[in-house]
Formats: sequence, structure tokens, C-alpha cells
Amino acid sequence: MIILGIDPGLRTTGFGVIEKQGNRLRYIASGTIKTGSEGALPPRLKVILTGVSEIVATYQPACAAIEKVFVNVNPQSTLLLGQARGAAITALVGADLDVAEYTPTQVKQAVVGTGKAVKAQVQDMVARLLKLPGLPGTDAADALGIAICHANSQDALALIGTLAPTNPKKPTLHMKRGRLV
Repeated sequence: MIILGIDPGLRTTGFGVIEKQGNRLRYIASGTIKTGSEGALPPRLKVILTGVSEIVATYQPACAAIEKVFVNVNPQSTLLLGQARGAAITALVGADLDVAEYTPTQVKQAVVGTGKAVKAQVQDMVARLLKLPGLPGTDAADALGIAICHANSQDALALIGTLAPTNPKKPTLHMKRGRLV
């Protein structure tokens, strides 16, 4: 299964593509979509929308995961980040992908083992888990970490689904849009 991870940002949106084969994870690609720091907001959002759409068309992921917006000290920055995130999500759901959402703490916990990890620790663990020859950039590493978090969460959610009691009046639990229902 190919998983696309997205680390949204208005200036730089990171992406990471991995393949999960059983318990093994394999690196496919990673990088960034850069909109720059100048210019009107709508064209910059279009760059994100188009960039994510091109990544989806190129790598044909089965599902995607994106980082949830955290509340920033500056409300304007939070609003802009939310709009960048919305452009990325629009591209993903426009391609009919299920999209899971994870907080930065969940991603750090899944990749490093502690929710208080710093970016350098995430970079290092992503490189180790995916057997990369060097450290990916911070935005790409975060996106790969989001994809790894989703790959690991899928296993846990599948296990929970098998443990759920079967009731003919209520179907068993299953994944829908990245959530257990």
C-alpha cells in the first residue's frame, strides 16, 4: 500500500511517499512544494493544490495523511496555515483518497517514541526507519513521519476492528476517511 504524507505550510508544504509491505516500510519519494513568501494568497494556495494533485497523479497513493493544524500564538499565522492545509486536503479528496489527520504530538510519538521530540530527532528516526542514506529536509522528514504514523496506525486500527464484537445488527468496525467507524 502506498501512503502519502503531507506537512502543510503556506511557504513550504512537505510531502513524503512510502510503501507499506507487511511490516516493512519502503521509501519512495519526498520533497517540498514551495510557494515563496511573497505574493497574493490565492495564487499561492493554487500552487499547493496543483502540486499535491501532481504528486497524487505521479505516485498513485492508496491513502493520505496530513498534519492537523495547531493553534499558534499568532492567530493570523494559524489562519494562513489552515488555508494551506485546506488546499492540500482539497487536492487529496478531489482524487478520492481517504485522508487521515494526526497531531504533531501523535506523529512524534509514532516516529520517535515521545511526543516532545524535536525536529532533528524526527529527521534522524525517519532516516533510520526508511534506511535513507542521509537526512531528509525538515519539511520532507515531517511529511514522511506523518506517512509512517499512518502506516503504524492502520495496523492498530485493523487490530481493534478484529477485536470488536460482531453483531448482525451492527456491522463490524472499518476505516472511513482515515477514521475508525
